[in-house]
Amino acid sequence: MNIKDLIQSRQTQFLDELFSLMRIPSVSGQEAHLQDMQDCAQRWKEILLSSGVDKAVIFQTKGNPIVYGEKIIDPKAPTVLVYGHYDVMPEDPLELWTTAPFEPRVEEGLIKGRGADDDKGQSMIQAKAFQLALENKLLACNVKFLLEGEEEIGSIHLEEFCQNNKDLLKAEVILVSDTSMLGADTPSITTGLRGISYWEVEVTGAARDLHSGIFGGAVPNPIQELSVMISRLIDAEGKITIPGFYDKVQAVSAQEKAMMAAVPHSDEAYRKSVGAPGLKGEKGYTTIERTGIRPTLDVCGIWGGYTGEGVKTVLPSKAYAKISTRLVPDQDYQEIGRLFENHLKQLAPPEVKVEVRFKHGGNPYVCSLDLPAYKATEAAYQKVFGKRPLALRRGGSIPVIATFEKVLGIKSILMGFGLESDAIHSPNENYPFDLWLQSIEVVVEFYRRYK
Repeated sequence: MNIKDLIQSRQTQFLDELFSLMRIPSVSGQEAHLQDMQDCAQRWKEILLSSGVDKAVIFQTKGNPIVYGEKIIDPKAPTVLVYGHYDVMPEDPLELWTTAPFEPRVEEGLIKGRGADDDKGQSMIQAKAFQLALENKLLACNVKFLLEGEEEIGSIHLEEFCQNNKDLLKAEVILVSDTSMLGADTPSITTGLRGISYWEVEVTGAARDLHSGIFGGAVPNPIQELSVMISRLIDAEGKITIPGFYDKVQAVSAQEKAMMAAVPHSDEAYRKSVGAPGLKGEKGYTTIERTGIRPTLDVCGIWGGYTGEGVKTVLPSKAYAKISTRLVPDQDYQEIGRLFENHLKQLAPPEVKVEVRFKHGGNPYVCSLDLPAYKATEAAYQKVFGKRPLALRRGGSIPVIATFEKVLGIKSILMGFGLESDAIHSPNENYPFDLWLQSIEVVVEFYRRYK
């Protein structure tokens, strides 16, 4: 029986194992789910053991546990480290879900539920492909698994774990299934990710909320002042105005630009897909370039004053905003954080106080297309999908990828199979069932080739 038929014959078993993970509401950002994090780690340990690892261990951290497993077939053989995460985003707003977020099912050809793609579904692809490769004697390398429970909150304790366990995590390459493809019929491999720096800004005027009729016009309004400051962070051509922000932006080769230009894309279809009246961004760059190789700045949230029902004539004491930047090689998130804070405080008028609180960050990452593991990955996609995968950088951030390179000295292959339509982080997260099975086949083909 060939691998495709084997996967088909065991799809119910594999799906049941995935559902056992998806039923656990392992939301790392909420303290109410601390026990769920422990339960999900334990379930992953059981799945790894049943998949064929020699040992599986749960490491407790100062936060959520880390699950480690390994199969050593030959100490002299190359080693692959598979990374994934078992934590998920909150289900809110619950009223927008058409199915219960933690009661997974297959419906209309889709695996539905929180974690279907990000990242329980994709991590299970790796686990089941490893199992099939092992059982069918296709495995010519050692395999280690590292599954964390804090990716959605910035992988807070993973760097310390890596620092303390360098020998345990030794490998030639890291496989990460936590990214997306251009389409189910347009396979692609992510060769770069943007970094991120994220802050919360607090602007304070008076010591307390004031009556806007009595004090308005004499006391500064923090919401208005913050709005003016934010408006000055980006100029009319879409350039970020922070001094020194672009100083270390790495130039992109003509070859890579040509590869990006070859990506099938329609601005009009893209606009319609997001439901926007129009597109806007940095002048002189295409949409693909703006979201892949250029840095950006976005206001992710802004609030202050009275926002309840009815009318309250208040001059607020405080205003807040959450602001993030997406960064490209060779920008450093900590340096950008200092530049941002200095610039924002310079933009502030002397009549208000500004506090900038750093929330989390990570550096950008780029993978070489000449790595043996990349070539094995490329060949595996081509074998299963029948076409060579496109290579392109994507706009998202996985801070731990840069951490792996810095701490462990290991490059990562971003072997992602998700789709933009999977609604990760949103209500109605889903993943095409047929693509899930097909993706398992791709990873088995990788193991057939990587030696």
